[in-house]
Amino acid sequence: MIEAVIRGIGIGLVLTFLTGPVFFALIKTSIEKGFHAGISLALGVVTSDVVFVGAILFGSQYFDISRQDKQHAGVIGCIVLFALGVYYIFKKSEVNYGNKVPSRLERTGYFLKGFLMCILNPTLLFHWTIVIGTASTLYTNDVPNRALKIGVMFFTILVVQFGLDTTKAFYANKLRDRISVKFVHRLNEIAGVALIIASLILFDKLVTHYVFTPFST
Repeated sequence: MIEAVIRGIGIGLVLTFLTGPVFFALIKTSIEKGFHAGISLALGVVTSDVVFVGAILFGSQYFDISRQDKQHAGVIGCIVLFALGVYYIFKKSEVNYGNKVPSRLERTGYFLKGFLMCILNPTLLFHWTIVIGTASTLYTNDVPNRALKIGVMFFTILVVQFGLDTTKAFYANKLRDRISVKFVHRLNEIAGVALIIASLILFDKLVTHYVFTPFST
């Protein structure tokens, strides 16, 4: 069982430091709105990961989703990511220098933002599919307590990811008093451009295939 924990820590560390739109959104939110807002967004992200893992591990037994349905869902996700990127670029920047704790409604909004940003990103579905495939390779059917070991490994991965996202939010929040509103605006622009680029890459992978090869399904 210790081996499953160690493998989970290793995979969790690798996945956490893969820079993407969510990374920029977490840092931006923590600097702009504070630690509690960043934690709420991170909770939304880890919840979407739980949904993905559960859907892949258990949902395939009950649902048969066609390639076309996956493509339609992915295109909707691309549109949402693109719109969010445009919003970030033109969004008026502000910094919560007073360290005001967001209200419950505001924290719910940040949670939903993190959740939807990930759940509508088809790349994460393939990302978790690969991780689950790796787990199946590490723990074949003849391994004793296979299901438990895979469960422990995935639980460890999620704990590591959330723990490191919390650390990112904490230190980004600590930098807030040293950062100008102009810098936050530039950070918003970077996050917006990252989201737009991600949406275009995903659209090409899903539909046009001009530059990138399609997802294997």
